[in-house]
Amino acid sequence: MSVSTSSIALGAARPGLFGFTRAQAVGFLLMLAAIVVLPHVLYPIFLMRILTAALFACAFNLMIGYVGLLSFGHAAFYGMGAYVGAWTLKFWHIDATLAILLGGLTGGLLGLALGYLAIRRSGIYFAMITLALAQMVYFFCLEAPFTGGEDGIQQVPRGTALGIFPLHHDMAMYWLVAGIFIAGFLLIHRVIHSPFGQVLKAIRENEPRAISLGYRTMHYKLIAFVISTFLSGIAGATTAVVFGIATLDGVTSSRSGDVVLTTLLGGLGTVFGPVVGAVVTTSMENYLAQFGSWVTVTQGAIFVVCVLAFRRGIVGEIAAKLHLSL
Repeated sequence: MSVSTSSIALGAARPGLFGFTRAQAVGFLLMLAAIVVLPHVLYPIFLMRILTAALFACAFNLMIGYVGLLSFGHAAFYGMGAYVGAWTLKFWHIDATLAILLGGLTGGLLGLALGYLAIRRSGIYFAMITLALAQMVYFFCLEAPFTGGEDGIQQVPRGTALGIFPLHHDMAMYWLVAGIFIAGFLLIHRVIHSPFGQVLKAIRENEPRAISLGYRTMHYKLIAFVISTFLSGIAGATTAVVFGIATLDGVTSSRSGDVVLTTLLGGLGTVFGPVVGAVVTTSMENYLAQFGSWVTVTQGAIFVVCVLAFRRGIVGEIAAKLHLSL
């Protein structure tokens, strides 16, 4: 009897397509249902803000949650992706999906260059190096002619997707953003539940032991960093297309701080934590705007309460209570 019960339990926890366990599959289906239903209830622009913030947070979580490296400079890749996506769409008049892809490639190539320098260190040293490199990118964007300086790149047309689907209507744009988010989410989920992802977790837990087993940990960390920065660039370019503007706000240190808080609030090292964190933080920005100058103080107080009440993050605490992997 105990053998059959154990078999059933193991079967329930066995990963399926894309590495989903049963609990994760249910969570993913609920998320899909919300993506389909909510645009008929809430404003699509607000939902697109959530989806782009969630993709950015998921990309960041790949590094801090599964490699154990805290980056204070992810805004550099997000912002550069936004600038390149906006510039190519406005001045080259290319397809919106291609502009977003170019933004992602820009983030990935920049991540390869900066990651090669930063990945040699860990802990606080890695965090400070990424912060310093991100500040260099910020001042580059401030002075570079193509970025528009403090004015940014404005009046960016949405254009068309795949050459046939016009994106001027908010609902059409929403479905493109939703598709990009789902694709990015599935990519990250597949990565962290692949043999490559298991090595990343081993590096996070005990890098010297991973090295002793013959793994070239620097290569693994650099690849994970590039994947993370590529998706950050995708998130930035998508945001620029949605709102028709790319500014210095995307490359500031506060943008990096926002994604850190979003991920911490949702839950480090959880699949759905960054998504929940993005929902909470974006909702606070939207619905607390009526408090004016007090909005920052109010947000800070809410963050403090959440951190004290949910040490593992919202999803992390729920997963621990239910003994599930979320």
